Amino acid sequence: MTTILLVEDNELNRDMLSRRLTRQGYQVVTAADGGEALARASDSAPDLILMDLSLPVIDGWEATRRLKADDATRRIPVIALTAHAMSGDREQAMAAGCDDFDTKPVELPRLLQKIAALLGEQGGGQ
Repeated sequence: MTTILLVEDNELNRDMLSRRLTRQGYQVVTAADGGEALARASDSAPDLILMDLSLPVIDGWEATRRLKADDATRRIPVIALTAHAMSGDREQAMAAGCDDFDTKPVELPRLLQKIAALLGEQGGGQ
């Protein structure tokens, strides 16, 4: 089963997206801040990370930089998620090491396409 690490500080958003991804066949591990994300990425070895950029403790940009600098986690694809879709945010996320970028509120069909593309999947998270 494909494991996704969902990093989101808003409990309601984290719960809702986690349930939606689980219904699509993914196993979901969650983290509420950037520090927790680094620990979860190390101990759960997810197949993909959905990274909110505006996080407490360590923001999503810095957490992604650290993940991509670590031999153990650098190959895990990271999709940045942000409600702040300002000009330059996508470029900044990609420069930090994100593999893709999506905006919130999440449009699940679009996000699932991005997840599948990065994982080389045909369908859901079988």
